Amino acid sequence: MQLVDTHVHINFETFSSDLNEVAQAWRKAGVAHLVHSCVEPDEFPAIRAIADRFPEVSFAVGLHPLDMDKWSAELPKRIASLAQSDPRVVAIGEIGLDFYKSSDQETQKAAFQTQLEIARFLGLPVIIHCRDAAVPMAELLGLFWQQQGPVKGVMHCWSGTPEETQLFLDLGFYISFSGIVTFKNAHQVKAAAAMVPCDRILVETDCPFLSPEPRRKERRNQPAYVRHVAEYLAQLRGVDLEKFAAQTTANAVRLFNLPLEQSTSALGGSSDLQELAACPPQ
Repeated sequence: MQLVDTHVHINFETFSSDLNEVAQAWRKAGVAHLVHSCVEPDEFPAIRAIADRFPEVSFAVGLHPLDMDKWSAELPKRIASLAQSDPRVVAIGEIGLDFYKSSDQETQKAAFQTQLEIARFLGLPVIIHCRDAAVPMAELLGLFWQQQGPVKGVMHCWSGTPEETQLFLDLGFYISFSGIVTFKNAHQVKAAAAMVPCDRILVETDCPFLSPEPRRKERRNQPAYVRHVAEYLAQLRGVDLEKFAAQTTANAVRLFNLPLEQSTSALGGSSDLQELAACPPQ
């Protein structure tokens, strides 16, 4: 069995002393590939250095909505340049809207719109952070589709309602679930996770945050724990774990165009990926 952790932040200081051991743990757990997200472009050298150390790491570049103090007229050109500087860049992100206690909503919207334009120009998917902003996010994306055309992407660390989930499914987005879905009182997240079609669901840790059950007491989450997320989701959806792992791997490969030689060995090749990608909706 193999898995893809589609959202990690292993460049954070909490991993600085034992990243080799953390990598051994994710490999032992069957994590065959990782997508490293980016909070702001200054992280790019450190993230690229991690990918140099671990060939199973692909990565993204973008500006997080909680870092609008770093937004400037020059930053879009820098993001686009960095995205084109390394073939291991597979997405623009993480980008989005975070209206929880925010006072810069218009700046967030402008930055998000510009980064969507970069992603569309480069033909890359987007990794979207969305907190307390599902309706305005869906409206903005819908307007972008009408005016400039569609973009591919994923709603990462999703915690919305089934109704909000459907807004983004209708726009063609993938939905990624983190350890939140394993939390006892995350009822709306569980309901959303049960309804996402099998060819649109992804798994992630968002480490070092949000350790899943049964590791929730550990302050540092890590990529190996994406297996707990997958196990819980497979049980919730009433499917075999091996098949669910293979399906989410196929979905990640398709969305991010991940290297097939690293991400399909356990599936028996690209023909299996094509078969899994054609699975019927739940």
